[in-house]
Amino acid sequence: MGKQGVKIEIMDTTLRDGEQTSGVSFVPHEKLMIARLLLEDLKVDRVEVASARVSEGEFEAVKMICDWAARRNLLQKVEVLGFVDGHTSVDWIQRTGCRVINLLCKGSLKHCTQQLKKTPEEHIADIINVVHYADEQDIGVNVYLEDWSNGMKDSPEYVFQLMDGLKQTSIRRYMLPDTLGVLNPLQVIEYMRKMVKRYPNEHFDFHAHNDYDLAVSNVLAAVLSGCKGLHTTINGLGERAGNAPLASVQAILKDHFNAVTNIDESRLNDVSRAVESYSGIVIPANKPIVGENVFTQVAGVHADGDNKSNLYCNDLLPERFGRKREYALGKNSGKANIRKNLEDLGLELDEDSMRKVTERIIELGDKKQAVTSEDLPYIIADILKQDPEYLHLLSIPSIPKKERCALLDEAFRGKVHLYVLNFVKILCEKGTLRELPGCARAFRVKYNQAHGILEATAVTAVPMSADQTARLHEKLEAVTGKTIDLRTKVDATVLGGIRLDIEGTELDGTVKNRLASLRRSIAGITV
Repeated sequence: MGKQGVKIEIMDTTLRDGEQTSGVSFVPHEKLMIARLLLEDLKVDRVEVASARVSEGEFEAVKMICDWAARRNLLQKVEVLGFVDGHTSVDWIQRTGCRVINLLCKGSLKHCTQQLKKTPEEHIADIINVVHYADEQDIGVNVYLEDWSNGMKDSPEYVFQLMDGLKQTSIRRYMLPDTLGVLNPLQVIEYMRKMVKRYPNEHFDFHAHNDYDLAVSNVLAAVLSGCKGLHTTINGLGERAGNAPLASVQAILKDHFNAVTNIDESRLNDVSRAVESYSGIVIPANKPIVGENVFTQVAGVHADGDNKSNLYCNDLLPERFGRKREYALGKNSGKANIRKNLEDLGLELDEDSMRKVTERIIELGDKKQAVTSEDLPYIIADILKQDPEYLHLLSIPSIPKKERCALLDEAFRGKVHLYVLNFVKILCEKGTLRELPGCARAFRVKYNQAHGILEATAVTAVPMSADQTARLHEKLEAVTGKTIDLRTKVDATVLGGIRLDIEGTELDGTVKNRLASLRRSIAGITV
């Protein structure tokens, strides 16, 4: 563990190195949206948004980002990669309105002599020429030492010669990339410590690549060795195997190094999903922090342990990242998993019913059938039809459990049937089941895309009056624009209920929005 409270600067390069992922290309407005998310939502310290001289589209993207950043006093946080090409890259960057160039220099002798065909002295002179010109244009300079990792392995004297030749210039940061992803953490510690010891007054960034799946480990090694800044991408996008993913870097810095960053962890998941959408690169379900499954417990013993002082929880609490812990249903599920899901649905089962439901879920799992929390009510209802049992609805807020049961029993004039309460609770959206005097109510809509049929069901524990029925009918017709066949159904278990069948062609507008409007309309009717 390092010193508590060390401050680490984060530079995100999703829009430059991340876009070098095979198959990924952001259009200008997408780059602007991602830059805004990175700087305003996640609060990264800097963003590298492009490479100079790539295309007209890239020029327009950088210009849009810089115009926006300037209006929000964030322009110094926007950076563009440029090349040792005299005045060309600096002029290109200046025309976009950007004020920082990340100058790509050669960090290994073989890159200098074999790719550039120049001596170290010639390359240093060329770099200084660009730096001086950038100074004249009031553009800040950071320097990449490309292939620094191989430079330290094969030609450290060249790396030190380069640093000695540049340390008297105005360069703000020396950015040390493991360009080919060849280092392991022990090597990162060795090489970074040599740099920090020899040049204690310089600011060093570390830029990891994930070819050996060591990017995050190497990032921690760099910080332990005195590195002051790190380069990341959202979802680990980047050349070949990618870069160090910001979500993982943030978690490991905070939990394993006690480091301080400006990152807003609660926004990591949302920003990751946005970049997933823009890039077209799907986030693996098991990717740490942002993967779909990483906060889902499968084994029943884990859910049982969570019920007993959170025995299977670690510091990676899902709430930190704007997420929620879930408990999977399948052949490995135990009663604890099922109870956790029932709690979310507001339902309670006796032990015999729980045993039967558990057996059914295990049976489905053995047949490789996926079981979700949305399936659970229907499984319960199916079992109930064969062997009726009873339960109590636990969802009316601010009423003690015993009083809720008594109220519901009284409202239904008898013990509350499992199927009926499943129907009431599950067919409503979260938050729409409202506290009412002695009754419960809910609303469901189901849209069949193939047949163009919308089926809506409203359920109340007491009969609806003729006036309430008419108002419901009026609101539904106004929202859907359809003629609705409204039939009142009263049976032995539900004293009052309404079933709506809306048949015809596909509803106008976005189905999701239309259904949300229906739910809001129902919520506005007082039973």
